[in-house]
Amino acid sequence: MSQARRAWLLLRELAGILGASILVSLFVKTLLVQAFFVPSGSMEPTLHGCEGCFNDRVLVNKQTSLLGGIHRGDVVVFHDSDGWLPPALTSGDQGGVHDALTFIGLAPSSAESNLVKRVIGVGGDTVEGRDGTVYLNGTRLDEPYVFPGNRPSDVPFKVTVPADKLWVMGDHRAESADSRFHQQDPGKGFVPVDQVVGRAFVIAWPLNRAGTLNRPATFDQPDGSAKS
Repeated sequence: MSQARRAWLLLRELAGILGASILVSLFVKTLLVQAFFVPSGSMEPTLHGCEGCFNDRVLVNKQTSLLGGIHRGDVVVFHDSDGWLPPALTSGDQGGVHDALTFIGLAPSSAESNLVKRVIGVGGDTVEGRDGTVYLNGTRLDEPYVFPGNRPSDVPFKVTVPADKLWVMGDHRAESADSRFHQQDPGKGFVPVDQVVGRAFVIAWPLNRAGTLNRPATFDQPDGSAKS
């Protein structure tokens, strides 16, 4: 076999491997797992997105239905269908190569049209902010994940979450324009379940912060009020 023929076969094999890899990546991104970039500090300290720090990249499991649905305490990424996200929190143009890698799921999405928050209440729950504390179905939540120095809620509120909706809040309560601040919107601050992209389960980057995102114990209270 000639050298040119061998080179052609090698190139054809490499092209096949690359094509198969892209197809697998597209399948994974579309149905299973996708990477997202955290663009703001609203979930500090759980997720870094602060000015001057290395913003976190998280992996999101898109198959929440296989995990028993969305649970209280989950960190979720959802479509900003009601326009909560300020225009300033867009990533800008990162170039064609980044766009291509994002398309196939090999680079994190800028999340410019998505938000990341923690689920506090699901359909049927009553969530209340009273005297700086958050109550779920009448039981006080112990929230060690809240940003140091913040109270769980300086905004008084009391809502009952409709079926197929979620009440979400950022962990950096003083810097999070979450459900509390959108009660006058058409959606009344509730996030439709069908707008959820998936549950964030891993911080993938930077490596010194890599780890899993687990559901806090406060959502497994013995009286059953915070069970999913």
